[in-house]
Amino acid sequence: MSENMEKKELFVKEVRPGIWLLDEAHEATGYLVIGSERACLIDTMNSYTDLGETVRKLTDKPVTVVNTHGHPDHIFGNMYFPEAYLHPADAELARQFTEDPEFIAYIREKGLQMPPFRDILPGDVIDLGGRTLEVFGLPGHTPGGILLLLREDRVLFTGDSVNHHLWMQLKGCLSMRAFVAALDKIMFLQDRADIILHGHARDEDDISLLPCLREGAAEIVAGKTQGDLPYHWFDGDDLQHPFRCLPGRHYQQDDHVICYRADNIG
Repeated sequence: MSENMEKKELFVKEVRPGIWLLDEAHEATGYLVIGSERACLIDTMNSYTDLGETVRKLTDKPVTVVNTHGHPDHIFGNMYFPEAYLHPADAELARQFTEDPEFIAYIREKGLQMPPFRDILPGDVIDLGGRTLEVFGLPGHTPGGILLLLREDRVLFTGDSVNHHLWMQLKGCLSMRAFVAALDKIMFLQDRADIILHGHARDEDDISLLPCLREGAAEIVAGKTQGDLPYHWFDGDDLQHPFRCLPGRHYQQDDHVICYRADNIG
């Protein structure tokens, strides 16, 4: 594991005043939001780099760490912080990775340990001083996926739950039908945010990515999948469904797909 997690470059960009995009080796993205009293780090990526050192260079304020879900490329960098918040529905998923013997050996070599997870739930609000992050649940990609709305700046942080290349074929993903139902409960957020910053982004996306993704997921549930192509990934072969985004809007990429299992439509 130590060979796979050797130090790689971290690209740091201020996308809006006091909102920093942290792109680790183009493999995972976290965000640092700085208020007048404290800061919030949203996702900690793979731990290829000393994220604690990077954060200290950007702010001297106290930092709250929040993980949008329990996959390793969003939680492993927690090792540089004293605690992190995660939805309890993803606690077991996270333990599968953090208690892996190879990972434990890797962090011991660095003289570090994973901090405890604290619960975060939909409806919770993180007050940074002049900026507030409100938590919304979006189960699908994982059972405990969350979104964070930065109210004052109209920015929606979506982790992997809303992005251009959504993985819904993983073991533990909800059915596509259940995911569409979960999306329907948070569609009002398209009226409260202008942009999306997701967990594998290098730039911002127009908020219309949210309803466009929802329509693509609904097409899968409705059986409108003629022409869907195989999707080859490290754990097998599944399917990928392209979805359309709106013309004239800003998106960081032009291809948009949902990867899914034919036996998990619901």
